[in-house]
Amino acid sequence: MPARGDSQALPSQEAGTGTDHAADSPKRFTLHKPGGKPVRTGRNLPVAIASGLALGALAYVTIVPYPPLFVIVTSLAVVLGVRELRRAFASRGVHLAVVPLLAGGVAMQVAAFFGGPLWLVGTLAVAAILSLVWRLRGGAEGYVQDSTATLFTLVYLPLLLGTWLLLLAQPEGHLRIIAFIVVTISSDIGGYFAGILFGRHKMAPVISPNKTWEGFAGSVLSCMVAGVLTVSLMLDGPLWVGAVLGVAVVLAATVGDLIESLIKRDFGLKDMGSFMPGHGGVLDRVDSLLIAGPVAWIVLSLLVPVTG
Repeated sequence: MPARGDSQALPSQEAGTGTDHAADSPKRFTLHKPGGKPVRTGRNLPVAIASGLALGALAYVTIVPYPPLFVIVTSLAVVLGVRELRRAFASRGVHLAVVPLLAGGVAMQVAAFFGGPLWLVGTLAVAAILSLVWRLRGGAEGYVQDSTATLFTLVYLPLLLGTWLLLLAQPEGHLRIIAFIVVTISSDIGGYFAGILFGRHKMAPVISPNKTWEGFAGSVLSCMVAGVLTVSLMLDGPLWVGAVLGVAVVLAATVGDLIESLIKRDFGLKDMGSFMPGHGGVLDRVDSLLIAGPVAWIVLSLLVPVTG
């Protein structure tokens, strides 16, 4: 039986506060508006910056010297992410087929980088079938909900992560994935500061109370600037493609953030895990990147054709 109670529950009285990422603490980094009023946010800014730098550094040291090493990074993300989702589902009495899920998820990363899109989709199909067969051992009770949760996990984690490797496997793939990461992180930075300084109108008050339209506008602006710079300077693409990439990524990143917030609220969790003490788990850190990955791969593959 999967372990229960390993993730922190979100008290019902906090459901509307919007503190999605970190618990209140007297040591929090606090920003203030011009009038001196403190700005309430769901993120600890120094920790957010440190985690972003750590992720970027990890990607750089693996991608630049030997790109296949990044397969290990995404595979580790699959393992840790499955662990977090297993605990979350178990708290609701739903149990994932962990063995085929982990084996299939890691195999999908290898297939994506070394085989391409067809191998990624084919491995997904095999992993899905094995997961359905594996769950037969548990009998009829809960079969549909357990199998549905497992299939959701296969798509949400290893399939979406696999698109990062599809991007990396292309000629000059290291530049393409760095551009994707830079543009996506720009969405977080622009949205964060625009939201805390100018945020007034709630975008999705029920799902993510801290998210505002002003913050979204800041994300769009910062993503477009980052997209234009990265595509033109790193990939020798036209400026308009960079703008398209920026808009596409910010839309995908926003959807990814809202999906993750909705998942946590559905489970009654404040954080998906505690992999990064005080700042949540792996899924809390890659929520925007998960959905933005396939979007960036499609945009760059279609509009910035490979040259080799």
